[in-house]
Amino acid sequence: MKQRNISLTQIFGIEGWKISRSWFENEAKVRLLRKHSCPRHLLCLVVVLERECAPRCSRCGRARQKVYEHTKTRRWRDQPVGGLRTWIEATPVRVECTHCSGALVEALPFADPLARKTRRFEHQLTVESSAASVAHTASMHGLSWGSVQRAEHASLLRWEASRTEPLLRLVGIDEKYLGRRGKWPERFVTIVSNLATGEPVWWGFGRREETVKRWLSTLTDKQKADIVVVAMDMHDPFRLAIEKDPKLAHVKVAHDPFHVTKRANQAIEELRRQVFFRAGKERRAVGRGARWLFLKAEEKLSPKQKEHLGGLLRYNKVLARAYQVKEELRHVLRSTTREDMDAGLKHILRRIQLKRHTPLRALHDSLRKHRGPILALAEHRPPTGRIEALNNNWETLVRRGRGYRNLQYLFLKLRFSIAYPIRSHGAIGRFLALAETALDAAA
Repeated sequence: MKQRNISLTQIFGIEGWKISRSWFENEAKVRLLRKHSCPRHLLCLVVVLERECAPRCSRCGRARQKVYEHTKTRRWRDQPVGGLRTWIEATPVRVECTHCSGALVEALPFADPLARKTRRFEHQLTVESSAASVAHTASMHGLSWGSVQRAEHASLLRWEASRTEPLLRLVGIDEKYLGRRGKWPERFVTIVSNLATGEPVWWGFGRREETVKRWLSTLTDKQKADIVVVAMDMHDPFRLAIEKDPKLAHVKVAHDPFHVTKRANQAIEELRRQVFFRAGKERRAVGRGARWLFLKAEEKLSPKQKEHLGGLLRYNKVLARAYQVKEELRHVLRSTTREDMDAGLKHILRRIQLKRHTPLRALHDSLRKHRGPILALAEHRPPTGRIEALNNNWETLVRRGRGYRNLQYLFLKLRFSIAYPIRSHGAIGRFLALAETALDAAA
């Protein structure tokens, strides 16, 4: 028995504590003399810890404190050993700290105060939930959905407190629709991201100018001075919030080329409906099923699709001009210098400046109004694709989790999945090691 406890102490590796006893029991907490008398999926391993070091204050982290009283014996769920559910049993003490006032429960090296799971088990649940739903992880370990969610939330907060925030120079701002259901105060949330790393840094309800100002109020003057460019869509409240801040006068606002091209696609869509679907049954039959031919990039069309599209564009000169403008705008947005982009944008504005048709008139006015932020793309070239990638990661998490009630928890999972992607054994090892160093960091 002594040799087995020594081996278990080495396996569990809890510094300052040793295993004095261990046994098997079933779900009803009845100790078993033989482990084969119970089905393996209902079998539990219980190990009892004894202290080998002086107790440590949970507030200041100082060791060698006077014992005030012994508390009740408690259990913590730990990582499975040999596929068996494992429980750690110990008797914490209350200490009279010479530095802090009051009698406090000692700091445990394996669990947080008031927790019912060890830190390393919480981190393991987080790793497993990063590639599966919380319900799936809960069923694998025989836990409730809320228990796994709270454990994952605690480990993510521990991870966030241990990391250093990267420098914020390239900023992305975008809104996200929450859907029709849910008891949220707003239907939209605004997400601010660091385009250098792709991770979100702030979120808030609404998509108004006041929403962005709430984020700006959390920044220091030094952080505002470090910002170089802010990329966003063509939503005016976002741009006005940046331009009205006197401490951000040096910041350039750049529009996402995806949303700029979207304006041209909207003009083509309206013209296509006028030419084919509002001109009688014969035209409707000709233009049916050809929507994506107009919206798809020209270089991605097959020879057969190009032939079909050319035949459709011969029905109307205005529609053909709009398609040419859309393709020209896509190439202009890829310009590497401000002069080239400015010249290309002027040429596009001259082609649609007659304003005889409402869709092209709306496109002309939009490009002319947002000309400055569009030209800023050529100067700084921010990685705006990471804004849309953030939206895709958001949707992936929501679909996998079948929805979320706690948006702060969802934001943490989104940030963790981007800033600390678990794609290698080394990354998993570093995250799991964070649970072992949490006590030293607190001290």
